[in-house]
Amino acid sequence: MVGFAFNYWIVSVMQYRREIDGLRALAVIPVILFHAGFDAFSGGFVGVDVFFVLSGYLITTIILSDLELGKFSLLNFYERRARRILPALFLVILVCIPFAWAWLLPTDMRDFSQSLVAVGTFTSNILFWRESGYFDEAAELKPLLHTWSLSVEEQFYVLYPLFLLLFWRFGKRRLMLFAALTFIASLALAQWGVQNYPVPTFFLLPTRGWELLMGSFTAFYLLFAKGRNFDRIVCEIGGWLGIAFILYALITFNQKMPFPGLYALWPTLGAALFIVFANQRTSIGQLFGNKFFVWIGLISYSAYLWHQPLFAFAKHRSLLNHFQNQMLLAVLVVISFVFAYLSWRFVETPFRAKDRFTRTQIFRFSLLGAFFFCAVGMLGHISNGFVHYRKNSEESKDLVDRMLPNVGINRYCAMEYPETLKCKTSDSPEVLLWGDSYAMHLAQGLLASKPDIKLVQRTMPVCGPFLGIAPTNAKYVQSWAEKCMEVNDKVFDFLQQTSSIKYVILSSPFTQYVGVGAKVFQRNGEIVSGDKVAAAAMIETVKQIKAIGKTPVLFSPPPRNGNDIGGCLKKITFFGGDKAYCDVLVTHSTQRYREVWSFLREVEKHATVVWLSDYLCSTNSCKASFNDVLIFRDSGHLSYEGSAYLGKQMNFYGRLEEAVRQEHK
Repeated sequence: MVGFAFNYWIVSVMQYRREIDGLRALAVIPVILFHAGFDAFSGGFVGVDVFFVLSGYLITTIILSDLELGKFSLLNFYERRARRILPALFLVILVCIPFAWAWLLPTDMRDFSQSLVAVGTFTSNILFWRESGYFDEAAELKPLLHTWSLSVEEQFYVLYPLFLLLFWRFGKRRLMLFAALTFIASLALAQWGVQNYPVPTFFLLPTRGWELLMGSFTAFYLLFAKGRNFDRIVCEIGGWLGIAFILYALITFNQKMPFPGLYALWPTLGAALFIVFANQRTSIGQLFGNKFFVWIGLISYSAYLWHQPLFAFAKHRSLLNHFQNQMLLAVLVVISFVFAYLSWRFVETPFRAKDRFTRTQIFRFSLLGAFFFCAVGMLGHISNGFVHYRKNSEESKDLVDRMLPNVGINRYCAMEYPETLKCKTSDSPEVLLWGDSYAMHLAQGLLASKPDIKLVQRTMPVCGPFLGIAPTNAKYVQSWAEKCMEVNDKVFDFLQQTSSIKYVILSSPFTQYVGVGAKVFQRNGEIVSGDKVAAAAMIETVKQIKAIGKTPVLFSPPPRNGNDIGGCLKKITFFGGDKAYCDVLVTHSTQRYREVWSFLREVEKHATVVWLSDYLCSTNSCKASFNDVLIFRDSGHLSYEGSAYLGKQMNFYGRLEEAVRQEHK
């Protein structure tokens, strides 16, 4: 009788919960709309965190139920995971390959090939951590970026069952204690990580594991806290509170927040509350258990798989403006769900049926699929994106070389304060190039304007040429800001000690200082809005340069509109078309960067500003290219050839001499 009651309890716990599928819908829709660029879903990325909690809950429920019944098998567990995850994933990747071949430039094809290997080995999160941040502009062009979360889950699925098997013998209380300690350590590591190493913290299992364990704790509670039935009013409050937490994160969070530290408690705790309290007896459970939400939830995995490749390939191939891209992406959102239904109906569902595909067939399919994608990926990586096998292969290789990142005199000069002979053209430099990557890209222009120029480069990515302040945000945390200020102090010390220097070129995009929402770290330790202090800090920097007998000259960033201008030029050069399509409308540049232009006009009262727009722009538009010269390499940086062309046409060195004459008037 006791055994019968126990088995009945297990069955009741394991019964299908419609509202859980409804919660999947709330997780996947915001993620897709966030990637589509809809501002109302600035926090849509937290849908992944809701998925993590759901995964932890469902997997733990399955494993613990089998352990209680004494029938848990690792082989069965991995078979179920393979049936659930791999068929639809492999289909999406297989469909991506011909579009990647047809539409990606060789450099992008090489990156895509590397992601094929990463997906096949479930290490996408490690690859994308090493390549860039999730919120970087280039990230949205990666067709398989979203597979990072699958890799986190798969790594969890490998380790977690072993963890449960190991500690199950010590009893439930000790198991819970070990899990709780792991949870606390992971959350503490995540909170420390977002303040010190935000990019790996976002992508890696050790700092994401606590979110999956949050779901595990809900399973522990629902399985082992028998007899603790809450009143309906308590369940109503708990369920609605959980949804409120999730909605708060979806609406108010943005990519500038330090995540996933303590802020991630909002969506994860919200999901846990919903799982524990919502049921079909509550209004919130009935709402999320309706047919629409359940249908979206059922196809949510396939929808998640399809949306990113559709968006990424559309952006790669499209040369449309921002508004038209939004319209296109809205259409692609709908197409994502159409494809999701088809792959759920004809791929996911059949592969889950054990009477249609045996365990041996599933494992064989999994190994062969992973091997195939890894093999294709390795070939693509080794051949630099199959560059020799693509159309216009020679032109492709030439285009790759022409559009390399412009780091100035030498690649060593892009490191943090490089003290190396390779970052100067003379032991007695006359010109100091100081700033971030927007200073780096001026070096070729200076060399073109005066081939024998005595130049020294002191640059650090993102770190503008300011004394006393440094930008800070979720990615560039306080420790980085302190390093930036230290580097700039060293540059000024070097300037004071080098009597041969006459001219100091200061350059940056300045958006990280005065753009909308920009924050800066001050020497006194305070973090304030950049627009309140940046102009004064730059004016003070200029005054200090003048006080030691040097002439400061600021170079403005090129006109920009937020689009990848260099990418547009590369596509037209590779696929054919009119390069004028990539030109920047003056109105778009002015609207997008009005804070930077206002900042420079204020500083211009105290130092010469060289405006690149004087040459690039006419009344209505700014040139992205001149004949065969590609001015831009990305959304704002000058290419090597573009910098050299502007330097010669605008006579960069002559502008420095003119600044001295202006100072002595």
